[in-house]
Parts: sequence; C-alpha cells; structure tokens
Amino acid sequence: VQFVETGGGLVQLGGSLRLSCATSGFNMEYYAIGWFRQAPGKEREGISCISSILNNNTAYADSVKGRFIISRDNARNTVYLQMHSLKPDDTAVYYCAPRCSSAGRTITTSWRGSWGQGTQVTVSS
Repeated sequence: VQFVETGGGLVQLGGSLRLSCATSGFNMEYYAIGWFRQAPGKEREGISCISSILNNNTAYADSVKGRFIISRDNARNTVYLQMHSLKPDDTAVYYCAPRCSSAGRTITTSWRGSWGQGTQVTVSS
C-alpha cells in the first residue's frame, strides 16, 4: 500500500492549491480516504474525509469547512483536495490515509499502516 501526495508549494494569503493523493496496492474505491495535516510543533489534524464508492459523503473540519473541497477519482486511484482562501494557519505538511471517519467535528483514521511523505504547503502573509 502506497500513498504519494503532491501539489503543495508556497502560496500567498488568499491563494489556492490543489493537492493530489495517488494510491496503489489496494482497491481505493472501497475505502474512505482522508486528508490530514501536521504543522511544526502541533499534533496531526484530520481535515477532510470522503467516504467510499458506496455513498461518497464528505466531511470537513471546522478549520477548513467552506474553503477546501475533497474529491476522488476511483478510475485514477487518486483523491484530491482543492484548497481556496488559504491562510498562514494552513501551513503544514499534508498527508492522505484510508479508513477515515468523522464523529461530530473531528476527523480521524484507524489506519495503522505506513504513511506517505506528504506534501508541504506554506502560506505567506
């Protein structure tokens, strides 16, 4: 099982980026896939989750709701995160992982396998 996150970069306040998570080694379409981020000195934060091919529901953390959009292309084994109105607080390394779920306003994952290297997003003010 592998995850390759790409699309990060340096962007100014208010800018946009689209992240991609290319997966391999499992049938992605049957799993919920989530985006997570970790800023220096902070714990990993779940920010978005999209459910499996069965219903394609989406969930977002309050910190990104209304600004980020998660989507998936099962034919390409890829999950995307379109990010708008970026803020300096969005600066972090972004990762994807399967088996995400949302409970209330918290997004978590039960994935205990290896993670990808992530992609760095830096927002300047």
